[in-house]
Amino acid sequence: MRDTLQSVIDSIDEDLRDLAIELESESEINEAVTRPSFDDLKSHIAEVDTLLGSEPRPSRWTDLHRHLHFGLLGDLQDIIKHDWPSVKSGIRQSLYAEKEPIPVEVDDLGSLVSSKPSGPIVTKLNWENLSPDEFERIIFALISSEKGYENPEWLTKTNAPDRGRDLSVLRVHNDPLGGVFRHRTIIQCKHWLSKSVSVSDIAELKEQMKLWEPPKVDIHVIATSGRFTSDAVASIEKHNQSDSGLRIEMWAESHLERLLSSRPSLIAEYGLR
Repeated sequence: MRDTLQSVIDSIDEDLRDLAIELESESEINEAVTRPSFDDLKSHIAEVDTLLGSEPRPSRWTDLHRHLHFGLLGDLQDIIKHDWPSVKSGIRQSLYAEKEPIPVEVDDLGSLVSSKPSGPIVTKLNWENLSPDEFERIIFALISSEKGYENPEWLTKTNAPDRGRDLSVLRVHNDPLGGVFRHRTIIQCKHWLSKSVSVSDIAELKEQMKLWEPPKVDIHVIATSGRFTSDAVASIEKHNQSDSGLRIEMWAESHLERLLSSRPSLIAEYGLR
């Protein structure tokens, strides 16, 4: 159910990115939405309704259906800016309970206790147990559950050089004097076990950022299960000291292991230890 619901959410995000093109035209907001993907959007929302079953509907669910019914450009604008972000956030929060049990390969916990297991404390994660898709999923789970991150979504384009998927999220900074700032962040996931991210890889990944603009990308995160070469680190540091409006962050293996150390449920779910 969770996997299917997540897949439908991804499809709705893709529908809305396609429909947003209509809002860039000079049409009036009281004109009807004519793009074929609007019917796809209605179908995917209906699928979500079925999957939720008897669960309470998230905030703005009624507003979403009202705007889908009228189907004007003004309604589409409200769906993209207000309805769907609220509904999606509510759905994701309901996917896992606060005290979700951690899966373990033990039939009887009593037998485990009586055996008094001992040995060295394992800190390194078994990244080789993950497929590239699972690596992307665990990074998505991190940004979906963390405070200060809003509206996480998958980004896919068939003309992407590596045919991969990037992640998009808004990083929220609350300044007590300046107010709330939201920085558009794109995360590129590279599940590389035997290869380090090099200078040439950095140049290629930076070029791929153009696929996701507009709107402007503020932060570019490169997450890898491997490491960065010393030249790549120096290149990124030099870039961040320049006058470029794009900041690049490195999430290497050691950084990800530190993030996951406080999330044992994710480590267990993906069999990393």
